[in-house]
Amino acid sequence: MNQQFRLKISLEIIWWIATAILAVVVLFPILRVFKAYPFLWANIAFIAIFITFTRYIFLLKSTFLARLTWLKLILMLVCLPLLFNLISTLYGFQMFLDENGTQTLFSLKYLREQVPISGHTSLMSYIKTQTIFFGVGSIITTFLMPFRMILSIWRTYNTDDKV
Repeated sequence: MNQQFRLKISLEIIWWIATAILAVVVLFPILRVFKAYPFLWANIAFIAIFITFTRYIFLLKSTFLARLTWLKLILMLVCLPLLFNLISTLYGFQMFLDENGTQTLFSLKYLREQVPISGHTSLMSYIKTQTIFFGVGSIITTFLMPFRMILSIWRTYNTDDKV
């Protein structure tokens, strides 16, 4: 393994740590209040996919994927089922809120402590906003990812200096 590839792997690890820190920061207001938030793992996936795929779309040349064509092909194949799963998950979140209302989340089975009524509106607004932002962002980047991989593979084999 050459020095440049090791550097790219180190950079990838740093990006994953930064993504984890961002997820904790974004989800902290929710985790502080809820003991069992039903959309926690979906939210973490939305954040991780949005950050990672955005990075791959714009900074692919500086990632370890830059010259690994077989991994780009696998990533392209994974994007289609992942896209449908992300859409289904975001739809499930929206349906939960539409059918059960926001007050269901503030029942005692989900909460660590009782939240004053005045805090319900602002917390629910935060939950909806950040979930929809990262959910839609992850759906858009997952849709764009195969096209970026195709472009990268084409550039690798046709110009051999750009990725």
